[in-house]
Order: sequence, then C-alpha cells, then structure tokens
Amino acid sequence: MRPNCAPLRRGSILPAMTRGNVGTLQAARDAAQRRVLYLPHALAQMNHVSRLITPAEVRGVVAEGRVVEDYPDDPRGHSCLLLGFGESGRPIHVVCAPRDEYLAIITAYIPDPARWMPGFDRRRGT
Repeated sequence: MRPNCAPLRRGSILPAMTRGNVGTLQAARDAAQRRVLYLPHALAQMNHVSRLITPAEVRGVVAEGRVVEDYPDDPRGHSCLLLGFGESGRPIHVVCAPRDEYLAIITAYIPDPARWMPGFDRRRGT
C-alpha cells in the first residue's frame, strides 16, 4: 500500500512513480481509441450541478493526464486514477479501467482541496 495514500477500495493502491505505470496509461489511451464507456456512477458524478464535467474534458484527461494512483488488485479489474485539467484549467480526477474492447470510465470528479495536497496528486493526512 502507498504510504501516503488511503485506499479508495479493497486491493492495493500503488503510487504511479514506483510502478512505471506508463503501460497502464498507454493501455487506457489505447482502449479509449477503440471506445469509451461511461458507467452510470461516472455519468451521475459528471452531471452533478456543482461539477458539470463534459465528455470532452474526460477525454482530455485520458489523452493528456497522468496516473496518480494505480489499482492493480481492484476486484473489478485493473484500474487507475488519472489527474488532468479541464476547461479553465480546473483539476479533474478520472478513475478508469482499460479493457480489450473499451475504456471504462468508473467516475470523474473535481478533487476536493481539503482532501488533496496542492497539485491534487497526493491525499492529505495519510
């Protein structure tokens, strides 16, 4: 488990820097070229009135963002947390899972500064 990071779900969370997650990021980008599937939870989070995250912003995070956390032991399959920036430079987190046929967008949200360190790539107090 990452020493400075509390788990979001069961399984291990590995810091992107120590796992060489270029492969995970490239797998996500390759899967997104085939198809992007937004899970119901992601759509609900994206459409929340306080967020209004567009599919274009999510695609931008996938295309230009970086892996902040890696979840290789996620019971639903390998997934990762990406950090990128949307319209007006606002930070956006996207949790996604590359599959053979598509990229599953599990959730997308605006990180809370009270829970994340400046830069939004490390959790506070963990």
